[in-house]
Amino acid sequence: MARESVKARERKREKLVARYAEKRAALKEAGDYQGLDKLPRNSSKVRLHNRCKLTGRPKGYMRKFGISRVTFREMASEGKIPGVTKASW
Repeated sequence: MARESVKARERKREKLVARYAEKRAALKEAGDYQGLDKLPRNSSKVRLHNRCKLTGRPKGYMRKFGISRVTFREMASEGKIPGVTKASW
């Protein structure tokens, strides 16, 4: 489980990216790279990293569900994810 500070930092980056998205797009369109340099570094979408919404785990992230593979397996076994069943053949 990730530390709370790491999860909070990632949420802060997500807010910054959303806040500066339009301004960043306009500056890129105009080719104003000096203006882009003056924006906060964390407002760049490239600096985001997918993390599990429940545990904050950075690896094994499943985009479709927004959680890590470990959390996914636990929740699927408990029947908490609709439409997902354990394979048997």
